[in-house]
Amino acid sequence: MITSLFFLAVMFLGVPIGVCLCLAGIVYIFDTDAMVLLQSFPPQMFGGVDSYGLIAIPLFILIGEIMGSGGITRRLVELAMGFVGAVRGGLAYVNVLANMMLASIIGSATAQVAIMSKIMVPEMEKQGYDKTFAAGVTVYGGMLGPIIPPSVMFVVYSVLAQVAVGDMLMAGILPGILLTLLFFVVIACMGLIYDYPRSEKKTLAERARTIVQASPTLLIPIVIVGSILAGMANPTESAAVGAVVSALVGRYVTREFRYAMLPQILLRSAVYSAIVLFLVAAAAVFSWLLIYGKVPQAAASWIQTVAKDPVSFLLITNVILLVIGTVIDGIPGLIMTVPILLPIATDVYHIDPRHFGVVVVVNLVLGLMSPPVGLSFFVAAAVTGAKPGKMFMVTMPFFLICCAALVLLSLFPGLSLGLLK
Repeated sequence: MITSLFFLAVMFLGVPIGVCLCLAGIVYIFDTDAMVLLQSFPPQMFGGVDSYGLIAIPLFILIGEIMGSGGITRRLVELAMGFVGAVRGGLAYVNVLANMMLASIIGSATAQVAIMSKIMVPEMEKQGYDKTFAAGVTVYGGMLGPIIPPSVMFVVYSVLAQVAVGDMLMAGILPGILLTLLFFVVIACMGLIYDYPRSEKKTLAERARTIVQASPTLLIPIVIVGSILAGMANPTESAAVGAVVSALVGRYVTREFRYAMLPQILLRSAVYSAIVLFLVAAAAVFSWLLIYGKVPQAAASWIQTVAKDPVSFLLITNVILLVIGTVIDGIPGLIMTVPILLPIATDVYHIDPRHFGVVVVVNLVLGLMSPPVGLSFFVAAAVTGAKPGKMFMVTMPFFLICCAALVLLSLFPGLSLGLLK
């Protein structure tokens, strides 16, 4: 109890979550008078990041930085415009489609929202869309980032759960496509109700020219995802090749990337990677202490009195994670919940850990779009000037369809595991 209260207190004081986890671990050791555990504290932290699969994280972050500096993101938006045509609500479809393509490269919801808000919201405003709706659609499009591979959250989960990184990345493909199609349905319905403007009409030749000019940027997701699916490379190797390809595309196709930019790009990538990997190291200590304190066993005993089958367990888990995700960012949320819930899911209810991982990640990402915090809404608000609360209300149909998708993912494991069989 003392450890929990201390953790919550320092977290709400604004202390970084990784530091909170380490300090809470030390408090637990002193509270239980298990001083011998202090000797194992540093080795447990080092062991948490001593994993080949984690090398993929800084490489995926590097790819995103190179893309932003090389004008590749803007070309992907132009490519989406070429595919969509003059339909009602066309730019809203472009927004989601471009986010889907960008998600296969960046893998971070908040980074994707920040990038796409700068590009899409002003363009949608020019064509008559309400700024609040435009920003809100961008937020939900950014939700695809941690779901469609590559995904930093799936990499972290695979380390926590000790499952293959490649399996987790593949498990996110069908849920990502499902969410994209459901977002299209929402846009179509809202477009009829609110009479959204049609996209600028272009001839077939103009659209074909746009697609041809922008299509080389698709080399990056094709190399990353295709090499994993084809078994030619593991996620870490594909990320390394993807970083090289993104640099070459930015330098020789878009011609906006310069090698002189590399020092600053590498510095930004290193800083963000260090933050993420420190969280993983802190998670290792936190998980180790949870197991030592038999917290998973106690949680399992309580949940078994409420959930009688795997479906009811997953539905209860959805509610718990959605609440946690509203106040805690995705990776810290994984760190806090996976060590407790995963053993229950696999040992008690015999749920495939890869299926459970998809449900957990989608849940926590949805929390980024939920009050009272809704971090992604605040990111979009900082870029566009729209009000976060109003954004949530205007785009409520997207939130409801995401909840429906979570229920479908919980009921039908094939939606997560279909490509792994």
